[in-house]
Amino acid sequence: MNKDALLKLIAETGYNIGYAAKKHLATYDIVEKLPGWIAIISLAAGVFALIYPALSANYVSAIFIVIGIASLFLNFYIDQKEAYATAGSDLTSKFHELRMLYQLVKSTPDASDFSNSVTELKAIQAHAQSLNLKKQVFMSDWYAHYKFFWQSQTGWMNRHQFCRR
Repeated sequence: MNKDALLKLIAETGYNIGYAAKKHLATYDIVEKLPGWIAIISLAAGVFALIYPALSANYVSAIFIVIGIASLFLNFYIDQKEAYATAGSDLTSKFHELRMLYQLVKSTPDASDFSNSVTELKAIQAHAQSLNLKKQVFMSDWYAHYKFFWQSQTGWMNRHQFCRR
């Protein structure tokens, strides 16, 4: 495999593993924090409904009941929430290993033998695949995009993908 093809493959794998890490962490965040926020907002709406009659309308009450029932579905994830945090952290570790591998390959002369790097990439991919939890909470995709593209250092992947054509 030549250097350019390997760099592109490492960048693509980095995207997949980094996004998977953030998706697991997003599921953890949603399961951990959302029920508390729903409780606070519902309580505040109930208190303000005593002052503002518009908040005590049936449609507002119905909305809060539906949101409350929907939040009960988060209980399906409670038992495994620590597994999501662990998987997300471990996948983040693999993401950082890929970034280091990318920089190593990038700094290696073009005519070098990259078989050791290919073997390392395959090992990282296999380990990352074993860490994935299949069931993710609703809306974790959206939150994972935010966490990945706004909270992570993804420039090393973009640089290779878009600037080296």
